[in-house]
Amino acid sequence: MTSHTAYTLRNLDDVEDTAPRFGLEDHGEVRSAREDLHARGIGVTHYRWRPGRRVGFGHYHSTDEEIYFVVRGGGRMKLDDDVVDIRANDTLRVAPTTVREWEAGPGGLELIAFGTHTEGDGGLERDWWTTE
Repeated sequence: MTSHTAYTLRNLDDVEDTAPRFGLEDHGEVRSAREDLHARGIGVTHYRWRPGRRVGFGHYHSTDEEIYFVVRGGGRMKLDDDVVDIRANDTLRVAPTTVREWEAGPGGLELIAFGTHTEGDGGLERDWWTTE
């Protein structure tokens, strides 16, 4: 890692995979780099999801919006009551309060989420996406 008062350089592959902390190790990888980058008001998380895996819960933020960029693969994203197909190079902005969850397609799904960060902003909806 290179760190300077004006910038921090960090490779996402070197950030700890926290999927096991959340019981998601069978789903893929989760690498959240906000703290590693010494960022205060913005966050970035790299997800590598195995084929056919769904997160297992929806999440939302009260005030923060997020942008998801699909690096490779594809799948679906549920956004409140809508389900949309996503594929490589798609970029999706999700407004605050929108509940979201994704599912990897047959080739897996790699995406990067980034957006504003407010401590304690957000929540989970367990067993939220229960239909196909």
